Amino acid sequence: MTDEYITDSEAQAFLDEMAEVFGQNDGINPDLYSRFQVKRGLRNADGTGVLVGLTEIGDVHAFILDEGERVPVEGRLRYRGIDIQDLVAGFSADRRYGFEETAYLLLFGQLPTTEQLCMFERVIGSRRVLPEGFTEDMVLAAPSSSIMNKLARSTLACYSYDENPDDTSIRNVLRQSIELVARFPTMIAYGYQAKAHYYQDQSLYIHRPEPQDSTAENILRLIRPSQEYTPLEARILDLCLVLHAEHGGGNNSTFTTHVITSTDTDTYSAIAGAVGSLKGRKHGGANIRVMEMVEDIKANVSDWTDEKALSDYLARILRKEAFDRTGLIYGMGHAVYTLSDPREVVLKEEALELAREKGREDEYQLYALLEKLGPEVFREVKQTDQAISMNVDFYSGLVYSMLDIPPDLYTPLFAAARIAGWCAHRLEEIVNGRRLIRPAYKNILGKRHYVPLAERG
Repeated sequence: MTDEYITDSEAQAFLDEMAEVFGQNDGINPDLYSRFQVKRGLRNADGTGVLVGLTEIGDVHAFILDEGERVPVEGRLRYRGIDIQDLVAGFSADRRYGFEETAYLLLFGQLPTTEQLCMFERVIGSRRVLPEGFTEDMVLAAPSSSIMNKLARSTLACYSYDENPDDTSIRNVLRQSIELVARFPTMIAYGYQAKAHYYQDQSLYIHRPEPQDSTAENILRLIRPSQEYTPLEARILDLCLVLHAEHGGGNNSTFTTHVITSTDTDTYSAIAGAVGSLKGRKHGGANIRVMEMVEDIKANVSDWTDEKALSDYLARILRKEAFDRTGLIYGMGHAVYTLSDPREVVLKEEALELAREKGREDEYQLYALLEKLGPEVFREVKQTDQAISMNVDFYSGLVYSMLDIPPDLYTPLFAAARIAGWCAHRLEEIVNGRRLIRPAYKNILGKRHYVPLAERG
């Protein structure tokens, strides 16, 4: 060993060299995955997910099996057995906000009575204010350029403010879950305000959450300097939260919750892991890519009503000739849904009303036309009859944009909704899992001999 320091450039050159060495030594022959019947991505050969657990929380349904063949059907999403469209219709008919009722349903497994819902809302409202010193010490003192990373760190920091953090009894985990459902919007809003101030030189606004208002209302109040919003804005953001609250046990962040929970660790560690999963561009960040793609289309197709010009440009995107050259039409297709995504169906209807209020009907019609043309162009370019449709990410980015929500907050808002589902699945894993989740990996390298240092080339 030496006590001599190296320069940054020398360290970088070493890392560049080691990256090449890694590439030479860590590539696995793709044919071996087929040979050993590896379920890459925990997917079966037909694209369906490997069955690794049972759940009573969320049900995602998009096809039926007929003599071993997958037959596409209209998408269905149920929370605790209740169709998402029926749930939305129920609280909408009463002109109520629905996220708190949805969180109650997911956590406790049944719809609340009027008295139970009122008490639950009061408990949530009383827990929105962060612990004393938390905002100053954990958010403002250590701002982050990524609000999702700030959320993960804030979630872990909650451990230090909990007098009983490691108790995994149902009563204690329920308490922690309710507190996280209440605090996530506040932590996200403050994380955003800190980033805007310290990284973008904007004024710092730290508003206090209102206990009597809904989660959606508080989010809009906390992220806006004026604290003002319209009833329609709050209602549609509430709908977004409901639609994103749960999506079965197999999505990556929820499965992450199950995996980490199976180790018998604390709630904050499990949920922080889920936040890290959701941050990934293949999971929670798709609606931002939709917005970027549509902006690119706007810049290259002057007439937003010209179906041929739009189809031609979508074909160029699929052929990796336009936009980001990935060959993907963002917001189209889903790991499970085929003919339709029920969340997209619900959100699309409400997005039109918001577009009218905001004077952005032309932009909405462009999205609607892309929704119509996208699957047609996909089948033509790919020479397939595969059933494919737009997913919830296609319209959610547009909705957030019309709500004047910065793109930095799109994925964090997803987390503010999905925390209810994550906590429900953590509780289910504690009650029913009872085994450490440990899948197998096969080592294919074989035996190698140790070579003394002096003999290495």
